[in-house]
Amino acid sequence: MLRSLAADFVGLIFPRLCLACREPLVTGETHLCTGCRAELPYTDFHLLPPEQNPIGRRFWGKLPIRHALSYLRFVRHGRVQNLLHELKYQGQRDVGTALGQLYGAELHAAGFATDFDLIVPVPLHPKKLARRGYNQAAAFATGLATGLKVPTSATALRRNANTATQTKKNRAQRWENVATVFEVENPAAVIGRRILVVDDVLTTGATLEACGAALLAAGAAEVSIATIACADR
Repeated sequence: MLRSLAADFVGLIFPRLCLACREPLVTGETHLCTGCRAELPYTDFHLLPPEQNPIGRRFWGKLPIRHALSYLRFVRHGRVQNLLHELKYQGQRDVGTALGQLYGAELHAAGFATDFDLIVPVPLHPKKLARRGYNQAAAFATGLATGLKVPTSATALRRNANTATQTKKNRAQRWENVATVFEVENPAAVIGRRILVVDDVLTTGATLEACGAALLAAGAAEVSIATIACADR
């Protein structure tokens, strides 16, 4: 009881804030308030037939993928952008893990768990990893692995060049920026396996395309992709 009272007192002085809307969290809420959990712009693309999935169509003729999945719609200056900012730039890796667990549980309930053998996050270059302290895609992968009950490997792929940011590049520039920077560290870990490649945001898909191509070239049986959010093109 004393511990609970102390926690309540600390909460009054230093309230925990929802990482999406910045409003104070109440007892029982972690990272996201109940309102944001209800109102986040979910895509529900995993419930659509493949031919109706808008992000799947982005890869047609570029990379053969089985599933194209994304949890949320990216809206500028909205809740999702706040979450991604906290995840990538404010040290809140738990945001990625929590969102991964939520989405993984949804995908498991929808029957996707048997479609993947291994979850592989898009890697950061070692220099960027050292600077940030963690890989935001790996945090999301960890959560997905828990929700889907599928193993994850943060070392299956390696980024062998420290590329410039993709933020202000068009699709052709993005593809040129990442086309040859990913390689499979240990082909034996991916040969014959159905790989789910995950990242934080899908825009043009160039990074995920490059990762998927490297995995298929190394002998993966098939590739799917999943992200926390997807941006409209």
